[in-house]
Amino acid sequence: MKSVSLACAGEIATLTLNNPGKLNAIDLSMWQQIAENMAKISVDRNLRCVVLRGAGEEAFAAGGDLEEFQTARTTLEQALNYHGQVALALQAIDLCPHPTIALINGACIGGGLEIAGVCDLRICGESARFGAPINRLGFSMYPGEMEGLLRLAGPAVMKEILLEGRILTSAEAYTKGLVTRVVANDQTENEAYATAKRICAGAPLVAGWHKQWIRRLLDGKALSDEEKAASFAFLDTEDYKEGLAAFLEKRKPNFKAC
Repeated sequence: MKSVSLACAGEIATLTLNNPGKLNAIDLSMWQQIAENMAKISVDRNLRCVVLRGAGEEAFAAGGDLEEFQTARTTLEQALNYHGQVALALQAIDLCPHPTIALINGACIGGGLEIAGVCDLRICGESARFGAPINRLGFSMYPGEMEGLLRLAGPAVMKEILLEGRILTSAEAYTKGLVTRVVANDQTENEAYATAKRICAGAPLVAGWHKQWIRRLLDGKALSDEEKAASFAFLDTEDYKEGLAAFLEKRKPNFKAC
């Protein structure tokens, strides 16, 4: 069955895209499940990192489930609803306060690339491939789905992806800034979860603040005096005291997100 499953192991949540026989292609119900699960994850203070992946080894996700377009996206009203739901799912990933990692094996195409593009980090195997060849299907990428990729890769790479419709190798994707790290295929899972554990070892409030300030600085507007003061909110946290004490005492810190 088509599904998006959520599993939690300690401080790490794993969201798995599963559409057997279709390389984890994502239909409307799966987009809705992504948004619903990310909403749960975002308010769970016991979590510190999220790994998003596809079921199996052949694909992260090979785009949208195109068969569904013949019935669920035939009118303007349907299209606005459908892609509005996709944009909501992507926004839920993008705005998650916990760091997110895309664990990418095989095909990462179309909607799969959009999901990976709004994650904070992308770890892929050498045989992973990337692209959005929708120019061959006669439709354009919805602007609400383009935003994350544009912010990640910039206009030149976005034009190359969308105008050529070419599928990129993992090496090409790395050189163009689409992925964070490329590892051997059999090491993709180990590296993604090792990365998650390194993130979990840090102060969770700080991770959330770093995401917040990076997003804020990207809008190009000068920081107000209030925002500059707010950037020192860590001074009033127990984790700040613990971090300094642990450093001075030469021990590992025990952060509690408070």
